[in-house]
Amino acid sequence: MKASVVVPTFNQAGYLAACLDSLWFQDHPDLEIIVVNDGSTDDTQAVLAQYQQCVEGGSVSFASFYEPRTDTLERVHHPRYPSAGRTLTVLTHPENRGLAAALNTGFTACTGEACTYVPSDDWCMPHMISTLSRALEDTPADFAYADMLIVDDAFRVVRRFDLPEYSFRRSFADWYLCGDAKLYLRELHERHGLYDETLLAHDHDLFLRFAMGGARFTHISQALFAKRDHSGGREVHIHAPQNWQRLINESKALVLKARAHLDKMEG
Repeated sequence: MKASVVVPTFNQAGYLAACLDSLWFQDHPDLEIIVVNDGSTDDTQAVLAQYQQCVEGGSVSFASFYEPRTDTLERVHHPRYPSAGRTLTVLTHPENRGLAAALNTGFTACTGEACTYVPSDDWCMPHMISTLSRALEDTPADFAYADMLIVDDAFRVVRRFDLPEYSFRRSFADWYLCGDAKLYLRELHERHGLYDETLLAHDHDLFLRFAMGGARFTHISQALFAKRDHSGGREVHIHAPQNWQRLINESKALVLKARAHLDKMEG
């Protein structure tokens, strides 16, 4: 199953290359990476140019054989970034349009059977995509999600975040508990649309639409994702102080919408 990963980025040049590495070196055999530079004003453009240059021509080596007759340590040279089963596309917004708009640009360009997005300051375990992909292939699920580690800027683990086994009530009607480590069938977008660009809680809204429309969810009880903790001065974008209360209020309204839907289904 070909998987597409959208990486929206805005002024996170210091984290972007590591995020892309965590995707490039996934053990999944067929991966499309689509970076959407959402009008960054830092060094993001230079980071992306250097990354593409390394992908196309970077090389590394390792010691492989010692020849005692010549006292020579032979080395094997190989590309730094294996090219098989990987594509990298960079799309650019001239000006910042917000996370939901960046996601919509990226998902519109996706060609994989399955898709997801990874914020550019986060990091994926090497088996994340393959594990979630198997869940989609081996079960009736349309949407697979997993647990995660919350890490700080030094990549120290703040805590492990284990999500509940899926039920509509627990994952949407109690609170939004669906997670960042996810992979879902791209056809869900064809049936239910893209992200609402008027919302900050746009993923909550979209995945609730998936669930209310009959999408089947499954939970993988493995920590497959490292999510950056934005406390301590790095509260950015939708988590910025000026946006936080709006985000919470939107999520409260979506939870009430889910409860109304549940009452209707059970009534």
